[in-house]
Amino acid sequence: MFEYLGSLAPRRQLAWDCGTGNGQAAAGLASVFDRVIATDASEKQISNTQPHERVEYRVARAEESALESASIDLIMIAQALHWFDLDRFYAEAGRVLKPCGVLAASAYRFFHITSEIDQLVNHRYHDEIVGPFWPQERELVEKFEKLPFPFAEIQTPSFEMIAQWNLEHLVGYLRSWSATPRFIAANERDPLEEIAGELRVAWGDTNQTRCVIWPLPLRVGVKEASKPAAKWGGYSARVPKSARSRVPQANI
Repeated sequence: MFEYLGSLAPRRQLAWDCGTGNGQAAAGLASVFDRVIATDASEKQISNTQPHERVEYRVARAEESALESASIDLIMIAQALHWFDLDRFYAEAGRVLKPCGVLAASAYRFFHITSEIDQLVNHRYHDEIVGPFWPQERELVEKFEKLPFPFAEIQTPSFEMIAQWNLEHLVGYLRSWSATPRFIAANERDPLEEIAGELRVAWGDTNQTRCVIWPLPLRVGVKEASKPAAKWGGYSARVPKSARSRVPQANI
């Protein structure tokens, strides 16, 4: 995915990973771009990132990056767009992107392991058990493809995120969901206990590793300075002809 995005950028000098979280996407961008500036509004998140020689981590809000105008070849937002004030962020994106710079946003929702495990986790646990405890912004993840996106979009290839996990990895991932501690705080019990027995049976040998696949929707637009516009900080976008064709499916 990162190589694909690099092929769309006007140059591969500087990328901005906005809402970097643990820095996973920043490291991927660093394999393609000369430099990466990775920002997050959370100082705690930045303190937990892994150092990389090509990545500079900063605490900054997406809407107030303090980056130089027209300095960025590509902006990446991985699983974070729903947290932003979109009007203000898009204005900031238009300000910092170079002409023909690229804005790319990705998100993921449900994974696939087996049909039985999928049913337990993606529906029973996610929707029924901890469903009422998701923050309001989570609804926007479900509507990712319909979020406002004020750049002319490029038709993108299909991407997947793939991991090899045992049962302990899966349980740790479910504990990282923001709805899990919210449930615990409200009910003073562990919601995972409600599916623990069935999950062990569905998984089999707890040390067995299974392939976990997340479809990874990707939205990409290309910015070009144009006549002043009423929205999005006075910027509009045009898609270069070279960026309109499909490319083969790839994995992140």
